Amino acid sequence: MLGGSFNPAHEGHLHITGLALKRLGLDQVWWMVSPQNPLKGTDDMAPFAERMASAQTLAAGNERIIVTDIEVQFHTRYTTDTLRALRATFPRTHFIWLMGADNLEQIPRWEKWTTIFHMVPIAVFDRATYSFKALASKAAHRFRRHRVPSRSAAGAVMKRPPAWVYFHTPRHSASSTALRAQGRMAAGRSRRKTASTKGKPKGS
Repeated sequence: MLGGSFNPAHEGHLHITGLALKRLGLDQVWWMVSPQNPLKGTDDMAPFAERMASAQTLAAGNERIIVTDIEVQFHTRYTTDTLRALRATFPRTHFIWLMGADNLEQIPRWEKWTTIFHMVPIAVFDRATYSFKALASKAAHRFRRHRVPSRSAAGAVMKRPPAWVYFHTPRHSASSTALRAQGRMAAGRSRRKTASTKGKPKGS
């Protein structure tokens, strides 16, 4: 399970998904598009339907990626509630939570964050500039005795939680924040160009 805003979905999501399928031996990866991340504001958040569409477009053709609005269906806001609902709905399915190193650093801000570690195994993927902070974080220290060596990652999904693995894998530079910034810059250039064109005398 890879949860997030997908605002928008990008190649970094595909990168982590590919690594997870290969290194963890998963059958599928579910992209759970969040209606609204409690830790993020709404000012720069695209409509949910638009974010779902971006994830579906990016994942198109890959039958092992399932793009889902399951949090909308469950009416859940926090990860702990979503996981509880997932386990109740799919009791025979083994889940593992996927996230980037930046989330390992800031997971203590999540609602009932220690409960998440006790509900499902967790796989963390290296992300540029976050490695040291993530592995020195409160969460990494709190659950240091439950860290699974990456060489044993293939069986991590079957381990009884708490169990987490950290992958020092090739990094991908794509980020939703950077893509949104690029979009704003492109829109600004387009508006300036339009304004400049409108200001030209006829026949110029």
